[in-house]
Amino acid sequence: MKKSMLLRFSALLLFVIIVLTLAISCGEKKTDIIAPTAIQDAATFGLDNKQIQMVMAVQDRETPALMKMNDVVGTATGLTDDGQPAILVFVKTDEGAQSLRKADSNGKGAIPASIENIPVVVEVTGEFKALGKPSGTTTNHKTKQTPPIQLGTSGGWRYDLANGYCCGGTLGSLIQKGGAQYILSNYHVFESDIVAGGNNRVAVTGDYIIQPGLIDVGCNATDAQNVATLVKSSSLPNSNVDAAIAQVISGMVRTDGAILEIGTLSSNTVAAFIGQLVKKSGRTTGLTRSKVSGLNATVNVAYDNECAGGEAFTKTFTDQIVIANKASKFLAGGDSGSLMVEDVNTNPRAIGLLFAGSSSLAVANPIEEVLSFFGANMVGN
Repeated sequence: MKKSMLLRFSALLLFVIIVLTLAISCGEKKTDIIAPTAIQDAATFGLDNKQIQMVMAVQDRETPALMKMNDVVGTATGLTDDGQPAILVFVKTDEGAQSLRKADSNGKGAIPASIENIPVVVEVTGEFKALGKPSGTTTNHKTKQTPPIQLGTSGGWRYDLANGYCCGGTLGSLIQKGGAQYILSNYHVFESDIVAGGNNRVAVTGDYIIQPGLIDVGCNATDAQNVATLVKSSSLPNSNVDAAIAQVISGMVRTDGAILEIGTLSSNTVAAFIGQLVKKSGRTTGLTRSKVSGLNATVNVAYDNECAGGEAFTKTFTDQIVIANKASKFLAGGDSGSLMVEDVNTNPRAIGLLFAGSSSLAVANPIEEVLSFFGANMVGN
């Protein structure tokens, strides 16, 4: 009898142990399945994400009306502070933001808190400007290099001066087409002089592109070096990219396209996604890092018709990438033309061509749209 009871007790104990083991095992498996999925979802807020596509569709429908409102300078698809897909609305001033959010007699603001159940986030960004005129210094990105030079450096149109001022930007990266290599930068860095005003000339094909830019050699081009010749492409005002190219003068630029503090690139590109970690190498702020904060952006950008000249036109860009730029620490005046790449140590892939910004956001053309405009490819491994 005692033996039988002992056997029953042992069997019961074994059953309990098995049940507990299975319960613990199932709990662990459930955690293992859920965690990677959550991480993956958080990391893939890109153009192929269904939630992002839904928000972008609503953003596109609402943008024409939003852009007509006083103080609104752009829209984008991004995230709320707690990580929910949202419509971002960019405004010039705090006063404008308060006015646009102020409730009317029906209890609704000009910009509602949500549209079709999608949160609407109002951000005060100031105006978006083409960042051709530099402010600040970064010595190793603005000094004259011994050829062949690396890119991510000071440079620009040889004759970029007018009305007592001279300008410059960044020689961004190296691209290739038809067996030739070209320096890629912005339209407003290489060829935006479209009136024979303060310098009595306009930018034309064959003009020299120099390193460093005039701004870093006391406006005296003889203290710089010719590194390429302009191929006038006139991307603005009619296309959706602010881009220009100049054919490399043999022996003046590294043929592997190395960029200061970044090195050589991958020949492949990658699409932006929200939260993506990025970096760039530019004339003014040097090597800086940030993250993508919005996609599908529509922004208004004002352009001059020459260095220190009058306003030529305001361009509305669509489908742009916006990047966090608190206190202009990622992108500042003179960094225009910088290539934005993924923040990895070796052979990063290109994401966008930086061209404009405010004190809180930077704006980039998607790199594939830029390359398509020129029928070119990135130089890289």
